[in-house]
Amino acid sequence: MAVPAPDLAALRQLGERVRPLSAASERLLPVPPAFVDLVPLGGLVRGSTVATTGGAATSLALALAGPATTAGAWCAVVGLAHLGLLAAAELGVSLERTLLVADPGPQEWAATVAALLDAVEVVLVQPSHTLTPTTQRRLVARARDRGSVLVQAGGHVRVWATQPDLVVTSGASQWEGLGAGHGRLRARRVEVSVAGRRAATRTRHGVLWLPGSDGHITRAEPLAAAPRAADVAPAPLRDAG
Repeated sequence: MAVPAPDLAALRQLGERVRPLSAASERLLPVPPAFVDLVPLGGLVRGSTVATTGGAATSLALALAGPATTAGAWCAVVGLAHLGLLAAAELGVSLERTLLVADPGPQEWAATVAALLDAVEVVLVQPSHTLTPTTQRRLVARARDRGSVLVQAGGHVRVWATQPDLVVTSGASQWEGLGAGHGRLRARRVEVSVAGRRAATRTRHGVLWLPGSDGHITRAEPLAAAPRAADVAPAPLRDAG
């Protein structure tokens, strides 16, 4: 569902229609099983802030949001013009429970995100401007009061005046499925680390299929180390004639 911005009245009306009936006392929102050992408490804590970074940042954000939408929650995506809906669906996001909101611009950004935190349980954003401490405190307070989770999907974590509660970082990755000039990308293996504040001060590491060839997000074996230059035999010279 696409929603123009910054039509805040429309967002508030929409929030009254889609706000889940599940109690905010249910402290955690579900995550894919492959993330349970990586995320403190085994789920996304309601009222928290999360940032995903690295080359697979958007995929990580979608993967984390997916189980909540399939469990009945709504998700809003603000200003991610490059978002691929097919990729979102493949990562477990229920598109019929997802709101797409156009970029409201710096002047209306905070008010738009605050209205969405009132309306839905997971809000994905990618701010292009630095957030002042006052703006961040207001959004964090709104998320905490409503039991929503604010997720920064990529971009610079530096836009936040205070470190997010959870930072999920994608490192080295490896695609599979391509042969010698043929085939298609079928699976991606990604190194993931999770750190943050409070219960997340101890960094956790893992390797995930994001997604695997079967379309599921699962744990994977570590990526093979790249061969050193000394271990690679030089290619034989070929006669140009």
